Amino acid sequence: MSGNAGNHKESAMMGPHGVIATVDDREGFTAEVFDVLWSRYRERVIYAAEYERIVREAGATFVNDHIALRTFACQQPLTGIASISRVFEALGYASAACYNFPNKHLSAIHFGHPNREFPKVFVSELRTWELSPSAQQIIQKIVGSHRPTINVETLAAISNLTDGDAGNRPVLLDAIVARFHELPWDAPEKDDVAALNDENQYAAWVAVHGYNVNHFTSLINSHGVESLDDIEKTIDALRKAGVPMKAEIEGAPGSRLRQSATEAAVIDVAVRKNGQEAVMPWTYAYMELAERGDVIDSETGKPTRFEGFLGPQATHLFEMTKVK
Repeated sequence: MSGNAGNHKESAMMGPHGVIATVDDREGFTAEVFDVLWSRYRERVIYAAEYERIVREAGATFVNDHIALRTFACQQPLTGIASISRVFEALGYASAACYNFPNKHLSAIHFGHPNREFPKVFVSELRTWELSPSAQQIIQKIVGSHRPTINVETLAAISNLTDGDAGNRPVLLDAIVARFHELPWDAPEKDDVAALNDENQYAAWVAVHGYNVNHFTSLINSHGVESLDDIEKTIDALRKAGVPMKAEIEGAPGSRLRQSATEAAVIDVAVRKNGQEAVMPWTYAYMELAERGDVIDSETGKPTRFEGFLGPQATHLFEMTKVK
């Protein structure tokens, strides 16, 4: 992560969130945060750039439906959903729904913004106490070097951001971006990562990637052109461009939510081998596709777009980062 705010600004101009109609300076800042996160992700996930090209050449529109983040749920130090969700709450987000994935030992909350043009944020946590004693011991060793969380003064500054805070804005942007881009603990031992992966691939992923964004998501409904107006057509366009895709579509035609994804990109991650710095390749992130259907609003009785998530489908998508 570069500490140069100018570089952040230049990168942010490339992303899909700058077109969001914002109502105040905090919302403008929030859009900038997402675009900086997108820029780093796009550099690492080549399939995202290929998707952008396909959308651009078709004259379609790219709207980011949601991002996803992963965490360890530990007690000492206290980590998990709250360790990063408070950043988004300071940016105006609020919890919208909770999810449980018993077979994956995961809990999750998705957060929504009052300005519905902003992407949803899906944050999950691994219930580490449900793993084997050996896995718990490894995770505890990893999180033992966890960096301090963002302090309340920074959260307050973000929450109360106004036009008069322009001089402080680059500092706040750096603080937030570093929270996601920099590994929050010392690089783990290579053998420990392998041991975690044997039991729980999610645990191994968090160990090497920390709070990096796990995926961004194309909202198929936003494309606005016939050639990409459903998930099948979009998948076909990506496959023709050489992008490896998930074999199945989650969700039947006409259902509330249909999802698929590219395969996960592989990047080099920092580890330690016999106490020495090293790197090794590991699955990182994929790009998800989401096509949302309508549900009947219980208050108005009228159709409205479904904005939640479906547990069984998300369960399968967690597997996209499994090391092959």
